[in-house]
Amino acid sequence: MSKILLIGASGTIGQAVQANLGARHDVITVGRNSGTYRTDFSQLGAVAHLFEAVGKVDAIVSTAGNLHFGPLTEMTAEQFNLGLQDKLLGQVQLVLIGQKYLTDGGSITLTAGILSIEPIRNGANATAVNAAIEGFVAAAAIELPRGLRINAVSPTILTESVGVYGPFFPGFDTVSAERAARGYQRSVEGAQTGRVYRVQ
Repeated sequence: MSKILLIGASGTIGQAVQANLGARHDVITVGRNSGTYRTDFSQLGAVAHLFEAVGKVDAIVSTAGNLHFGPLTEMTAEQFNLGLQDKLLGQVQLVLIGQKYLTDGGSITLTAGILSIEPIRNGANATAVNAAIEGFVAAAAIELPRGLRINAVSPTILTESVGVYGPFFPGFDTVSAERAARGYQRSVEGAQTGRVYRVQ
């Protein structure tokens, strides 16, 4: 049984990932407002404090990260920066700091999203951030030491989220959170690295 640190455990995907991996592993949950541990990516030093408290783990899984949705013609640099600081740099920090706390052969799984390759109106921030995450995973995979692996899961819009985000995704097929969770299972329990698992 592996010890897995799951960040964003209270979200729709996070709950599905916890249900999947928790059946076979010891899953430690982390969230902004709930979970075994609390952390906020946007707070300086928060990720370092999290790992100091948790200690060694066999896998790190992130299903967390906020983005800004809105028209490009009205978007400010501050609004665009939300996705950069939260979903992008928050997850990058998990890698930069978390690699030191992973056991040999451990894995890191980040979350991107379909907008990296399928842009939509009001989604410039999401497309930029998700594409950057995929690029970072590809580059990090060739440098991580000790047999450490890193992948990203890139789901399309979740069936459970259509009520909130559906109008942004006209004509997109949806996937269930349970199906998306299998992408994270593949990353954690498989052998590949530097991959983006597209769940569409």
